[in-house]
Amino acid sequence: MPLTRRRFAALLTVLTAGTTGVLAVAAGQQTSAEATQDKDRVAALPASVTAGSVLQVVAHPDDDLFFMNPDLSRSLLSGIPVTTAYLTSGEADGRNEAHGAEASDPEQPADRTHYAEARQNGIRSAYAQMATGDRTSAWKRTVIPTAGGGQAELDVLMAKPQVNLVWLQLREARSTGGDAPDSLRGLWNGRIPALGAQLTSGTPVKQQFTYTKDQLTQAIAGILARYKPTTIRMQDPTPGRYPESGKYTDHQDHMYGARFVQAATAAYAAQVTDRPRFSVQNYLGYHNSTLPHALDPQTAETKTGYLKTYAWHDHQDYCGSPSGCGDRKVAGNPTGHNWAQSLRYSRADTTSWLTAGTPGRLWAFATLDGQTAYWTRAPGGEWAGPALLPGAGIDPGATTARYPDGRIAVLATRTAFGPAPAAYRREVVYAVQSAPDGPFGPWQSLGTPDPADEDDISAISSPAAGVDAEGRLTVYLRDARRTLRATVQQPDGSFSAWKRLGGEDLQSDPVTALDSAGRRHVYATTTKSVLAWTQADPGAALSGPSETGLPATTVPLSAVPDGAGVRLYFRRPDSGVVRTALVTAGPGRPQVSSVAEAGGRAGYGAVGAAGRLLSGRADSGTVGTTGLGGPPAWSESGMLYAGAPAAVLEPSGATTAVLGLDAALHTTTTPPTPVRPTWHRAVR
Repeated sequence: MPLTRRRFAALLTVLTAGTTGVLAVAAGQQTSAEATQDKDRVAALPASVTAGSVLQVVAHPDDDLFFMNPDLSRSLLSGIPVTTAYLTSGEADGRNEAHGAEASDPEQPADRTHYAEARQNGIRSAYAQMATGDRTSAWKRTVIPTAGGGQAELDVLMAKPQVNLVWLQLREARSTGGDAPDSLRGLWNGRIPALGAQLTSGTPVKQQFTYTKDQLTQAIAGILARYKPTTIRMQDPTPGRYPESGKYTDHQDHMYGARFVQAATAAYAAQVTDRPRFSVQNYLGYHNSTLPHALDPQTAETKTGYLKTYAWHDHQDYCGSPSGCGDRKVAGNPTGHNWAQSLRYSRADTTSWLTAGTPGRLWAFATLDGQTAYWTRAPGGEWAGPALLPGAGIDPGATTARYPDGRIAVLATRTAFGPAPAAYRREVVYAVQSAPDGPFGPWQSLGTPDPADEDDISAISSPAAGVDAEGRLTVYLRDARRTLRATVQQPDGSFSAWKRLGGEDLQSDPVTALDSAGRRHVYATTTKSVLAWTQADPGAALSGPSETGLPATTVPLSAVPDGAGVRLYFRRPDSGVVRTALVTAGPGRPQVSSVAEAGGRAGYGAVGAAGRLLSGRADSGTVGTTGLGGPPAWSESGMLYAGAPAAVLEPSGATTAVLGLDAALHTTTTPPTPVRPTWHRAVR
């Protein structure tokens, strides 16, 4: 059933239950008067709604439909401005023919200009259907100059002019991973001085052009400057290779196109000062085909319907174009290689970016404008921020660790650019407060466990971190070969070399937590289960990997302390229903409880947890909450957001936070008694 406006905006009954289970929280207490004042102040604030604007940049027509939907369709439905820019024309072999049972004449002559136009027609039809319900809704096609010295086609949906498409119309690689110098990859790596255009047959752009590496970067930065988005969506610049075959896990155009967008985003942040703050969301591409389905059948069916429109599945001539009304290559298999059944974020899908510091104080972190931003809430006070830590190049996402004295460490990965291809590097960095509640020190680099890797040097996960009783930091990371690594802080403050902790086929960012006995737990998902590394006793060596016997997940994993163990939260494949299991450590293999389900309709992405309150994407894509063990329903906020939710348990209830599409922090505090939570912008 398609997502209607009524279903999208509906608020269901909230469910919370009990306060069993513990997060690492401050020990401070609010007085009843302070709690009443906070409640009255928050009640006076307007409720959060979807706001801001979105700009997507992808390599090919259909990358957005396969890998960014249903986020795309739900953003269009919300009514906020949405623009998608396509770097290449996607001309491939120039044959607009379906494969398999619907295959057309194999002798059809190649015509790249007409096939590229057909793909444009299909995209316009799919966007019109998503935004208005009518695939034939009219577009206005014009020409705009680019900051790189070329021209681009601009398409505006007449019925909803806040929906725009920008076509840069460059030549594609015409090969998934093969050696293709005339490509984005060849341009990035300096094998060619410039990449030429591949104009479509119907485009209003008539002037041929080429871009050097710098010119293409500036062209993309100019599009960002034109639209000034608060959320930028892009593909994964570091998808890596399969360890067994050495093949890329994604199309080379996706990977290197995303690197150009990365460079352009950094240039835009540095060059344009009159703009709103922005966040970046990265999406997994072809690698979805090897992972369990992340979407429920109804959502996948709706997504596939838009792909059928793009693919001109019914083959009816409703567009009047001699090139055809869509991409017939997709018509024979509109779900792709299990792509339509999933949506995954390749970064910023962890739930450890909100944390308690000294008693009563909270800290929240996100990446804005390519820098780490933080917000803080004083005991009994209001949120303040965002403040930006000095230093650019910070990738989306943040994780935290708390020291025994209440100081906070924030960790991220950082990408460095340079004139030579080998200068593109990604490393782990961290910054620590100089004193409890004090300023953060400078970024310090922990390097990378893959210093000799070239093309996919950066195919590392986001870090997870913990602090021991002596105040020493340990950082865990998935390396490019999909094994677990760790670096341990030494008594003199330096860090060890990256140690190999084993495992294979790791798919997620690792997660870590301490149980009530002080034993460290580390977990990571694989394509089939979850692996564990645990301590038999506090201070003992971490042992593992151990098989947990847990079923396959949709990949994102959350871990929170729960009594004598650590409770894991994940989603059931082909459903999105939230599941949970308790893991206890000790001598021998860790003990794993039976799997329980939160119930109700579900969504996708990581799950935040505080006590028995769960938060995450509901089936509408909005942030929702439910109570573990309660009736099967989610209370939906009506607000779309980026990344993953995060939550902490406080004496006044569970405080949950998300980063909205407006690049602002939004929070809600749910008391232990059942109420309907209302989200508010944290800072007025």
